[in-house]
Amino acid sequence: MEKTTHIISKENLDKFKVWLIGEERESGTIQKYLRDLAAFSAWLGGKELVKEAVSGWKDYLLDSGYKPVTVNSMLAAVNTYCRFAGLCIKVKFLRIQRKLFQEESRNLKKDEYERLIAAARKRGKERLSLLLETIGATGIRVSEVKYITVEALRDGKAEISLKGKIRTILLPGKLCRKLLKYAQKEKIAHGEIFITKSGKGMSRKQIWAEMKAVCKKAGVEASKVFPHNLRHLFARIYYKVTRDIAKLADLLGHSSIETTRIYLLSTGEEHARQLEGLGLVR
Repeated sequence: MEKTTHIISKENLDKFKVWLIGEERESGTIQKYLRDLAAFSAWLGGKELVKEAVSGWKDYLLDSGYKPVTVNSMLAAVNTYCRFAGLCIKVKFLRIQRKLFQEESRNLKKDEYERLIAAARKRGKERLSLLLETIGATGIRVSEVKYITVEALRDGKAEISLKGKIRTILLPGKLCRKLLKYAQKEKIAHGEIFITKSGKGMSRKQIWAEMKAVCKKAGVEASKVFPHNLRHLFARIYYKVTRDIAKLADLLGHSSIETTRIYLLSTGEEHARQLEGLGLVR
């Protein structure tokens, strides 16, 4: 049987994008995979895609100073592409010890979250302040904001569909009242609440940019301010109150509790205090 040669061409990347959409991957994941494949393709320089090439890419990324987590995420893109292309190529990920604590520079605290909301209101950014509260109070992904509709607010719950799974999240009554009042003022009679002037849903990029724009005014480090960090804040506070990790995993839409555990990492400062509290140094 004659061996077929596979080259990562623009045509193949376009087909890969269509395939990812068919697999119901999130738009952010699709964009990242395409960026990573474009970088890999440029590194290959038109050469054939073989396992040795992917292994070489892995070594190149490590030698270039990429963090192990980043290397694994880029390898995931290549492995997924190989599956799409029908190639028997799968490079092993780097083995990374589970982190025991979260970096302080990434840990968004509740008072910082409240300052962000206050800063948005002070700047007249009512939509942004309500969006921050919505993600913070429900723990939804930024890609799930579109499910916060007038109809969902009236029902007090939202049906979220992602990757073939449907989950129902309850919406706090106070949040529903605030958002319905906003919808009435903005003449939004049905459908999505968080829309642009043209009536389209806010994009991930737009939400990210608006959040970053209030960091300085709120006195919060920009490294802490991104949509997914609000989801982490929700998870930590919910678990602190309920101590129910299984229910939290359901609320967040996680298939594995191990994923949920990552959200509950303490900070390095807290971890150090816990070690000091052991009283093992005399």
